[in-house]
Amino acid sequence: MSQALDPVLQVALDVPLPRLFDYRGSAEIVPGSLVRVPFGKGVKTGVVVAVAAQSDQPADKLKAVEAVLAVTPLPSDWLALCEFVSRYYQHPLGGVMSLALPPLLRQGKLPRKLKEKPAGGAETVLPVMPVMLDEQVVAVAAISAASGFAPFLLHGITGSGKTEVYLRAIATVLERGGQAMMLVPEIALTPQLEGRVAARFPQARIAIAHSGVADAGRTRGFLDAHAGRADIVLGTRLAVFMPLPRLQLIVIDEEHDGSFKQQEGLRYSARDVAVFRAKQRGVPIVLGSATPSLETFHHATSGRYRLLELTRRAVAEAPPRVAVVDTRREKLQDGMSAALLAAMSERLQRGEQSLIFLNRRGYAPVLACPACGWISGCRRCAANLVVHLADRRLRCHHCGLEAGIPRACPDCGNVDIHPFGRGTQRLEAALSERFPEARILRIDRDSASTPVKWAALLDAIHEGSADILVGTQMLAKGHDFPKLTLVGVAGADAALFAADFRAPERLFAQLMQVGGRSGRAALAGEVLIQTEYPSHPLYQALIAHDYAAFAAAQLAEREQAGFPPYVFQALLRAEAKQLDDALAFLAAARESALALGGSVTLYDPVPMRLFRKMTLERAQLLVESASRPALQAFLTSWVAGLYNQKTPRDLRWHVDVDPLEF
Repeated sequence: MSQALDPVLQVALDVPLPRLFDYRGSAEIVPGSLVRVPFGKGVKTGVVVAVAAQSDQPADKLKAVEAVLAVTPLPSDWLALCEFVSRYYQHPLGGVMSLALPPLLRQGKLPRKLKEKPAGGAETVLPVMPVMLDEQVVAVAAISAASGFAPFLLHGITGSGKTEVYLRAIATVLERGGQAMMLVPEIALTPQLEGRVAARFPQARIAIAHSGVADAGRTRGFLDAHAGRADIVLGTRLAVFMPLPRLQLIVIDEEHDGSFKQQEGLRYSARDVAVFRAKQRGVPIVLGSATPSLETFHHATSGRYRLLELTRRAVAEAPPRVAVVDTRREKLQDGMSAALLAAMSERLQRGEQSLIFLNRRGYAPVLACPACGWISGCRRCAANLVVHLADRRLRCHHCGLEAGIPRACPDCGNVDIHPFGRGTQRLEAALSERFPEARILRIDRDSASTPVKWAALLDAIHEGSADILVGTQMLAKGHDFPKLTLVGVAGADAALFAADFRAPERLFAQLMQVGGRSGRAALAGEVLIQTEYPSHPLYQALIAHDYAAFAAAQLAEREQAGFPPYVFQALLRAEAKQLDDALAFLAAARESALALGGSVTLYDPVPMRLFRKMTLERAQLLVESASRPALQAFLTSWVAGLYNQKTPRDLRWHVDVDPLEF
């Protein structure tokens, strides 16, 4: 250890190592400063985490900071937030901070021109606001009266006016001179929310944060929030890291949505990070959903969160009628039952809209040869190439590999090859033949591939330029279509018996959310679910609109089986060119874990369900504990040792804490 003449700056850099790096600095550089430092043969941008008087490195070996960015140092609570995320999710601190910063700051740059906008204020000219129902009034009062950390679950049926509760609570925050943060799960939901918030608070300054915003815009929004100029932050999961000196409220809309959990790189849950942040800052947080995650519902029913319920629709008289169509003894026509076709015909005659929900894009899941058994498999993944007939392509939805549709079987030359199964494109084509006079719109990631295309589709629906919608889960949440009165559900049964223990929860949420798109105005709504299991408890709970009964049954099953929220989990995953290498690494990791002891259960390494992706073979090892602190303590010791474990050059590994995908 050596004494340095200049202060020693401990800097977090975006490198795959769980450590800080020491540099010589000057007295005016403080924690939270963004600096440019030499690293290897190049220069990196990092964040000063601490200042020390001495370093483990010889003083003459310490390199000096090259530049300090002209940005006000990030506050201590932001540094503490990143340090928590690094510890909890077992990810290097430099990587956490790099993700938390907008792209330009990450590169050590600033926008060329920071536009000065008039600062928002507490005085806002409010438009005429809807009259709230009694339950909404109670919810707004409870949130606005909360002092200190106060987690709320706002459990409201679809169309019950949860957004209005959010806006009223935000209005109270603005009146008190505070800042509010509101997160939504998907980019597609931000434009309409931004418009509604801007209309409600015309004098407020709003910062938008999601990956669709240009780099300069994201950087300006980050700096506006950091400086206290932004009154409201709206965004997707990455917005949870925005620095907010006057933060007084956090809102997480559709809190159950899996999109809040990042599945690459830093695998964090923005919802859970937001709860930590609310506790850290001592402010209320509202988690809103018609179908709360079972973890959140468990917290609410056990008293950890306060439960606020909205049981009535704000505009429509009643929720849509839900019915099942027994398809066991019926020959479907292009995947649709006679009852569903008749219901669509009725809506066409009345000038109303129908939505057919099929959560499978493309024309068909696979192209196959009945003569020799060939199927259109992806050569890079353990998955099939999906038929996209509109542009005559086969596509892998995992790695993006494309190929043309062959005229004959590549293996035996048979020209009689067929698409098997049904996707949204095939359903769209069948409906066009059956209802030639109808205007049909398909809404999936192919037709709505850009924000402009997505906005045009939404405008067409709102303007009444479409009679029948064929859509995936993109249409399942957050949208109000006044003329939509029928939702038909096809192909849902597969999720009833999936190996993933969360599959029923996801299916229930998906169907209740998509069903809630119907009958949201004065017109009555109806939901028809085609199924071969009409008496299944999940469907019966949907018919009764009884989320609480479904959740209670699922929680009882999970408690008996030892699944979250009654245990806490982490996955160690490895990928390599050879599956044996990935499994050998995990086996060695398991041996080192057994030597550590601790109150954890270690399972054997196994190949992942999608065991090959992008030519890499993938495997995983599950760790469980009945205690979150015990799991965290174990992971901290275990993962530190994994960095020293010898691995093949092509092997990569990561830890996924609180995993949603297995």
